[in-house]
Amino acid sequence: MQQLRGAFTALVTPMTAAGDVDYDGFRTLVRFQIEQGIDGLVPLGTTGETPTLERDEQDRIIRIAVEEAGGRLPVIVGAGSYSTRHAVENAKRAKELGADAALVVTPYYNKPTNEGIYRHFAAIADATDIPVLIYNIASRTGKNIDVPTMARLSGIPTIIGVKESFGDIGQIGDIVNEVAAVRKAEGKFFAVLSGDDSFALPLCAMGGDGVVSVVSNLVPARVAALAKACLAGDYKEARRLHYALLPMFKGAFVETNPIPIKAAMGWAGLPAGPTRLPLCELMPESVPKLRAALAAAGIVLRT
Repeated sequence: MQQLRGAFTALVTPMTAAGDVDYDGFRTLVRFQIEQGIDGLVPLGTTGETPTLERDEQDRIIRIAVEEAGGRLPVIVGAGSYSTRHAVENAKRAKELGADAALVVTPYYNKPTNEGIYRHFAAIADATDIPVLIYNIASRTGKNIDVPTMARLSGIPTIIGVKESFGDIGQIGDIVNEVAAVRKAEGKFFAVLSGDDSFALPLCAMGGDGVVSVVSNLVPARVAALAKACLAGDYKEARRLHYALLPMFKGAFVETNPIPIKAAMGWAGLPAGPTRLPLCELMPESVPKLRAALAAAGIVLRT
């Protein structure tokens, strides 16, 4: 597949008031993303509330994303699990349904050793040839993938990069310099993407490749422009775009993702709807904080 560079949206899963998946709304969101110039789609991740979705719901979401993308931009489907067998099944299913790559999170809750993490991803790579983007987010999984383990993983042919969300700028730099640069010298592209909107600029400045964004659910064109400016080396423009969006980067996490972004999308007239339990609606005390963040970022609301 093509090299992963630019801005990729970690898509929400819109719901109806009754709590069912709003498939028409999801199709509308995918078309909105494509029209606004986003570089790739990432359904069924954390932002998509995937643990609460049934198998048939997940499959239909994948089909819609693949159909609407039509090969014009990559569809990277969340396929992670704390069970290696289940992650293998998810990756195979994503491949069968037309996904371009699988986003596989570090096994969560069971906290494997570094060797266990390596064997987990190696087992997925052995079982299917779908390209795999690692998702490293210790705040949700309880386990960071350290740089030596990432270097080992990058040597697996079908592992194409990492969505890095550990939040340590030093680790990001080491992955870019000691992992991606080494693979590049060997003739293999290993993408380093920020999993945190606010780290997109510094990650790209250190030689990274873009961002898997939450905020781009709402403002895809602006996040895509930020990534484009970064990758072109136009850091004056990148800083302007970064600071203009920074209030929203912060506001999107006043409560657990995707509660705030779905609320903001609803206020802006985009399909989003409620979250499924155990996530609930935005708490009243967070509403003015999020609205103030949206206003500071120049985002126009309908309600």
